[in-house]
Amino acid sequence: MTAHLIPLSIRSDIESILYAPIVNAIPVQGGDISNSYKVELEDGQAFFLKCHKKNVETTRPMFAQEAKGLNTLRSASASTSTSLQIPEVIALNNSYLLLEYIEEQEHGNDFQFGVDLANLHKNSNELYGFSDNNFIGSIDQSNRYHSDWLEFFFRERIEPLAKKLIDKDLLSSKYIKIFERVFNYTYVIFPDEPPALLHGDLWSGNYMYTVTGQVALYDPAVYYGHREMDLSMTTLFGGFNPAFYDGYQTEYPLQPGWEERQKLCQLYPLLVHALIFEGNYVKQSEVLLKRFF
Repeated sequence: MTAHLIPLSIRSDIESILYAPIVNAIPVQGGDISNSYKVELEDGQAFFLKCHKKNVETTRPMFAQEAKGLNTLRSASASTSTSLQIPEVIALNNSYLLLEYIEEQEHGNDFQFGVDLANLHKNSNELYGFSDNNFIGSIDQSNRYHSDWLEFFFRERIEPLAKKLIDKDLLSSKYIKIFERVFNYTYVIFPDEPPALLHGDLWSGNYMYTVTGQVALYDPAVYYGHREMDLSMTTLFGGFNPAFYDGYQTEYPLQPGWEERQKLCQLYPLLVHALIFEGNYVKQSEVLLKRFF
């Protein structure tokens, strides 16, 4: 029995919600912020549990915002009849998040994954942003609404993170001058498209193939933005299977010039990694800042 791996206060809370004792807790590989477990009940039911690690500040509403993101994706996926599987939120507080357990398998239909993401992106909003600020990894993500995509991208994505890197003396203060400008801060022109519902942190560690043949998405950082942000992140750390991109382009083709815009979109996740890991990510971020600004 490994139920003792879960802190007693969390275990007691979950057992009272589920009306059953936890008999087993199997560690699942996770990230730097949380410990993750497959928890099992006496009747064989299984759930996925995330608990903050001891050194993580639990007063930040990270699990609440993750739950809101999952619920948003789950509702949108159902409304557009995608085959994406978004785990159901069972319970949460500042210390843990309990989700539906989804069984993983090694391979799946990459083409259909691309089609499904394209359909998810067809969920739209009047403005760029989201109803709440949330998190990308452990980094605060500002989602104030804007009517213009580049204004949102610059003010809510690039500027806040670059300023944090400047404050840490990891980037030159010369970039402050860039932030004093509001318009015409890059020569890149994005096609005029409606804001798309984005996963927001779509890399290979945040999806999996399931035994039902579907693709499951998790660990979102949702907001309404330009859909090329999601696509660009998929290419940043090795890329997805080529069939995924074929499926996406078949369902919702990208507008000409996306290859150049892709590099600009990648600046945001690079700045996130630069803040967390520093090192070469700072150098890569500076190269793109010089290129586009």
